[in-house]
Amino acid sequence: MASTFARLRKPLATLAVITTTTAGGALLYTTLTRKPIPDSPLVALQRDANGRVIPPEFPSLKSRAHQLAELRRHDSDEDAYDLLVIGGGATGTGIALDAATRGFKVALVERDDFSSGTSSKSTKLVHGGVRYLEKAVMNLDYPQLQLVMEALRERKTFLEVAPHLSSSLPILLPLHHWWQAPYFWAGTKAYDLLAGSQGLESSYYLTRRKALDAFPLLKKENLKGALVYYDGQHNDSRMNVSLALTAAIYGVSVVNHAEVTALEKDASGKIRGARVRDVMASREEDGHASTSFSVRAKGVINATGPFADAIEKMDDPSRMSMVAPSAGVHIMLPSHMSPEGMGILDAATSDGRVVFVLPWQGATLAGTTDAPCEVEREPVATETEIDFILKEVRKLLAPETTLSRSDILAAWSGIRPLVKDPKAKNTESLVRNHLITVSDSGLLTCAGGKWTTYRQMAEDAVDEAIEAFHLQPKAVPMPDISGAPSNENNDNAWIANGKCVTRHVPLVGAHGFSRQLHVALMERYDLDPDVAQHLASNYGDRAWEVAAAEFGASETETAARPASRIVPGLPFIDGEIRHGIHREFAQTATDIMARRTRLAFIDVNAALRALPRVIDVMAEELQWSETRKQREWTESVHFLKSMGLSPDKLGVTREEVVNSQLPAAASPASGHERLRPSGGGLPDLGGLGGLGGLGVGGVLARDATDLSTKSSTSGVVKFPIER
Repeated sequence: MASTFARLRKPLATLAVITTTTAGGALLYTTLTRKPIPDSPLVALQRDANGRVIPPEFPSLKSRAHQLAELRRHDSDEDAYDLLVIGGGATGTGIALDAATRGFKVALVERDDFSSGTSSKSTKLVHGGVRYLEKAVMNLDYPQLQLVMEALRERKTFLEVAPHLSSSLPILLPLHHWWQAPYFWAGTKAYDLLAGSQGLESSYYLTRRKALDAFPLLKKENLKGALVYYDGQHNDSRMNVSLALTAAIYGVSVVNHAEVTALEKDASGKIRGARVRDVMASREEDGHASTSFSVRAKGVINATGPFADAIEKMDDPSRMSMVAPSAGVHIMLPSHMSPEGMGILDAATSDGRVVFVLPWQGATLAGTTDAPCEVEREPVATETEIDFILKEVRKLLAPETTLSRSDILAAWSGIRPLVKDPKAKNTESLVRNHLITVSDSGLLTCAGGKWTTYRQMAEDAVDEAIEAFHLQPKAVPMPDISGAPSNENNDNAWIANGKCVTRHVPLVGAHGFSRQLHVALMERYDLDPDVAQHLASNYGDRAWEVAAAEFGASETETAARPASRIVPGLPFIDGEIRHGIHREFAQTATDIMARRTRLAFIDVNAALRALPRVIDVMAEELQWSETRKQREWTESVHFLKSMGLSPDKLGVTREEVVNSQLPAAASPASGHERLRPSGGGLPDLGGLGGLGGLGVGGVLARDATDLSTKSSTSGVVKFPIER
């Protein structure tokens, strides 16, 4: 006992200091100013004289072909962009949006697709990091404490600018020793207080009985109680796509599947643009596979995450590497492994890493690992990493709970781009937050950081670009993207005043969202409750466009049939494919399955089952040849390998999937009540129930009754912007 107190004396004392020093001002400030985000849309839904819903109309978006043509036109110094951003992840799209709303002429190119790398493979949390706070306290590390505080300030911004994609989530910390109660209590209260007015709900203590009520599968042995704190959760890839779309509507030339092959310099060695190749041209049979073109810009920003070193070396082959890549593996489990609306954190794993078990998109997300790795485009989760997560999750659950490989729905690996400052004397030390550098030739690189701080990273990068490239922010009129009825005052148009305003700029989908949006969708269209909830929480007010893409404009057609599901039992519909193509720049079947919908992340075998339908709809909309369709099949199945598809299915043909002629699946673990697909029993998936080594016992859907009443997220606060 004495040794326990000795070990905890320093962190407990430090936590007490943090709590005491922040409580005097922050507690009062928080009490007076912290307010819940109201559930009321920025733009109210319109109805006709008979009370029928009038779906909103949104501004048109230039197609990828138009965006590409715009890029090609900026090929001279006389018509150069102010900024060319390389990289379409969270950081790159955040930078593009920030720069556009400061009045700059901006282009963004992405070699693959928006969020095709790290930005789609996160833990889906928007958080300051309770564990980072603990490390700051244990090591008396003030810079790490500053990082936590910065992330906590940014956390609530997600709920305000993208309420359809973000929500607060309670996370349970189980207590197995009596001394943990004051320690965790002090830590979670310090976490609350550091957030100040940007905090979410307050943390609280649960007795043993109430902890088991909140998380029924929790291991009972030695359980003394639990602390519950709140963090944010979001749909990372959908958030990334929304950033890209918002930037595009605000004037950025946004092009995915466009690769920078070289940086172009003037006679003095200063970077003045880049050579860009249209990757999609190589998929067509038009002889333009090698065509590339110049894009001129006053400044070039490298925001390519794990691939930042590759762009740096385009500038200078002798440049020292700055990225220290780390693999973060996650697995998806059935929904019943976590209760609706409650996650759990295990901070006492066998090797000291943190493991989360979180409800997400109708399933359970578990992870993550943190191990050095090589940079690659489609990393695959290793057996060792998957075994580690399974073992740690089993330790959290009651012994009678059976958890095996057959329960895994999907597994993937993301590369976290930790960075080290190449100018630092100690080149082995990692920078805990983000790093911005400008080379002698003028390449600005923004690297490191995490999803939660993407907006702050973007603001800092644009601030640095203004100074490095001698740019002048200016006031410019911004279009109304809200879908509000037009009026002579045009109340939803606004003037960008040249300052950073991204903390208060709602993203595409946010303006007309509320927790009752799915009810209005069901009122207007023949949508099942789970489909309506899915559309509302993944597209916000753009769910009206998805429904229109599904049903068309005809009243008769709308009433004639229900929505066509991409795969039985899950809420994804054909209209999402069409909407992804025409309104969200989707170019490949993988774009649709992984990043416009999240099907590949939720259940990899369901994604394989859906693949024939996805390709057929895309071929119809984009006039694909049979050769292109076959190429899409081959490349999509290869991609599914990185989502955990069993190796024995990598050579599967379209005909085998359509005719359910697949290798026999491992039997799912018994003893669990599985979720029911809406409208009946579990569909026959023709052998798609297993991943071999990474098996799954079928395609699951959340009960439609549960979804029809689910409150998915808070609303959004309307902030005044200078007009």
